Amino acid sequence: MITVNNLVHHEFIGLSVSVTSVSNESLRLKGTVIDETKNTIKIEVDDNVEKIIPKKGSIFVFELPTGEKVEINGNILSIRPEDRIKKRFKKIREKIWEATFRQYETILLMMILG
Repeated sequence: MITVNNLVHHEFIGLSVSVTSVSNESLRLKGTVIDETKNTIKIEVDDNVEKIIPKKGSIFVFELPTGEKVEINGNILSIRPEDRIKKRFKKIREKIWEATFRQYETILLMMILG
């Protein structure tokens, strides 16, 4: 089962993803991951259009099957998928926790402010 803690040790194919660019904030894509290489992620957007996104310089927000969303900087994903799945990345895990904490913090603020 894919969780926030083990996302980087799983296959991304089939997950819903939103993508923004660090250098071009007007770039906003949303779709489903259909392929991944060392340097790119291919997503299928509306109308069965495929887009190839470079990992470096991109921010990916993956939606897990549980509905949780996880933000990951693409620069730390620039590794072959099969190697990424085998390795343990302490820094990535810490960044995932930071993103999740920010999300819960935002929800709590919204609840407090009503």
